[in-house]
Amino acid sequence: MTKRNNLLIFILTIGVFGILNTEMGVIGLLPSISEHFNVSISTAGLAVSLFAIAIAVAGPTLPLLFSGIDRKKIMLLVLGVFTLGNIASVFISNFTILLIVRIILGLFHPIYCSMAFTVAASSVKPEEAPKAVSKVFIGVSAGMIAGVPIASFIDSAFSYEMAMAFFAIVTAIMLIAALIFVPSMPVKERLSYGTQLTVLKKPILWISIVTVVLLNASVFGVYSYIAEYLETVTQMSSNIISLTLFVFGGANIIGNIVAGRILTNSPIKSILTFPLLLSVVYILLFFTGEFAVPMVIITFLWGILAGGIMANINQYLISSSAPEAPDFANGLFISACNVGTTIGAAVGGLFISQMGAQYVVLVGILSLILGLVTILLRTYMLTPTKQLSKKVS
Repeated sequence: MTKRNNLLIFILTIGVFGILNTEMGVIGLLPSISEHFNVSISTAGLAVSLFAIAIAVAGPTLPLLFSGIDRKKIMLLVLGVFTLGNIASVFISNFTILLIVRIILGLFHPIYCSMAFTVAASSVKPEEAPKAVSKVFIGVSAGMIAGVPIASFIDSAFSYEMAMAFFAIVTAIMLIAALIFVPSMPVKERLSYGTQLTVLKKPILWISIVTVVLLNASVFGVYSYIAEYLETVTQMSSNIISLTLFVFGGANIIGNIVAGRILTNSPIKSILTFPLLLSVVYILLFFTGEFAVPMVIITFLWGILAGGIMANINQYLISSSAPEAPDFANGLFISACNVGTTIGAAVGGLFISQMGAQYVVLVGILSLILGLVTILLRTYMLTPTKQLSKKVS
């Protein structure tokens, strides 16, 4: 059973990598998309932004609609859609059609990711769930970090079409693997849509959603402009910036491994400590931003906290607030993350335009302060329940 579960989690992880690779890898192809379709670079950026908007819209709804279907059928459906969409993207010559395909893929994105988190958590003992979910998050980190440079390399070494074909190959391989190795996984306890929607009445779920939005904004409000920060403040060369970003990506994977352990052993302490530790990293980043070597070290620490541990904490916050509706909760998690990313990037851009690149770090610190407030409120809301349960037992 253990080997079978490990294989299942591995397939889920690589599948998530393929889906995130499709989403984020296009960032490295924007110049080629602009040239290929004869549109401006800002217009080409719609291939990224419309995908993200589709995820935010579909996050709370489609995972709910698909929550009663056999998990294997969901895997095959979504991986099949992504494979066909990526193959079509190789041959599409009209930019509007490309955007339509990207929107469709964005709508299916949260169905698979939500299901992957749910299946990973349910495949092990409840106390081991954070470790299983953290393994799936390795695929998320790898897709977000490795997708851009891999796609960019294939594009420059071969062609735009080959880069798009790479996305299709990854999802096609996982489609075949799921078809062969994943057993049928019917939903044992099918919950009605109404039952799942009742979790929206829980105040702790809403405070968890707000917390996730703030924590994600604290990271992506800064990370969205890290290349500009390293260029203008640290004055790094383009090669050193690329190396530093790879350091951040590698640290993400380490953070996922660490997160699984700390959330299993001491979740409340880990959640409370996180905003404080990340605030210290941002303060160091602000005062040592002009020095290259300290920046690489700080970026490594930042990657562990921001890329790996934060993602797992965010998923834990929402899923533990609505354990009776895991698919719906994971969909809400995905949407909250996208909302936080959008808000953080917008506010970060505003700070840069008004104050300069160095002060974008303040967006992260302010978001973390607000996030700590909501975390303390959430912890307070949980305390009476714990005390009552102790009295009853």
